[in-house]
Amino acid sequence: MSGTQTLFRLAVALVALSCAAQAQSSATAASIAITNPLRQEARPFNFGALMQTGFGVTEDRGNFKFLMAGVHAGKILTGMYGKGLVRGNFEYAVEAFPFWQSYTPITQRQNCTVVAGPLGGVGAECSAPFSIGGTFTGISITPAILRWNFAGTRRFTPWAQGAGGVLWTNHKYPAFGGPPIPGNNGGFSYTTLGDNGSNDDASVWNFTPQFGVGVHYFTQPKRSIDLGANAIHISSASLGDKNPGVNASVQFTLGYSWWK
Repeated sequence: MSGTQTLFRLAVALVALSCAAQAQSSATAASIAITNPLRQEARPFNFGALMQTGFGVTEDRGNFKFLMAGVHAGKILTGMYGKGLVRGNFEYAVEAFPFWQSYTPITQRQNCTVVAGPLGGVGAECSAPFSIGGTFTGISITPAILRWNFAGTRRFTPWAQGAGGVLWTNHKYPAFGGPPIPGNNGGFSYTTLGDNGSNDDASVWNFTPQFGVGVHYFTQPKRSIDLGANAIHISSASLGDKNPGVNASVQFTLGYSWWK
């Protein structure tokens, strides 16, 4: 074999190796690129399952506990916008929790009616004490989730969101009222009955405005583990006679998402 033929064959071999290395590099780059689909322009759908738990944090709601399980469905609506740390895209999503429970203290209540007392005074006629509170079961739907997904890295994508939803419970939530409160001279007045008339109650319907932050961790292309924390306000907007509500609760979320 001549020297020219040897050099030619070496050159062919080097070109072949270079092409193979370039193809492998392109495949690796493509794999890295699709690990986090939120960094692409494809605007994918997001379908996930999640569990959420938390507790009340304001006033006398610290002993309120929550547990729920449900699903998330979202759609990326824009390409990447912005610069630096705030660069990202916009997602619209909905969530539904067909399993929703709140665990609250059990207390006693009496329904009372103000009546005229002897000598022109004021008295009360009250029912026998009965239990209120305990475990409430319901369904929560959040039809409006406005989420900003930050560009993040090839595996991590932080997000922030504002949302609003509605909650239905099998009993008026939260429980309201207590035993009557004695007034002056052992009697009762309308203002010391604890507002415990038979119509003084909350509502089975409540609204859930909320704000949250979280992160997607992509374990593989188009698959992510999702962690989040929401501050949720629960209020009936006075649909019931009373609106005791839960002014603030903190809810922590663990989920898993499929990106299509």
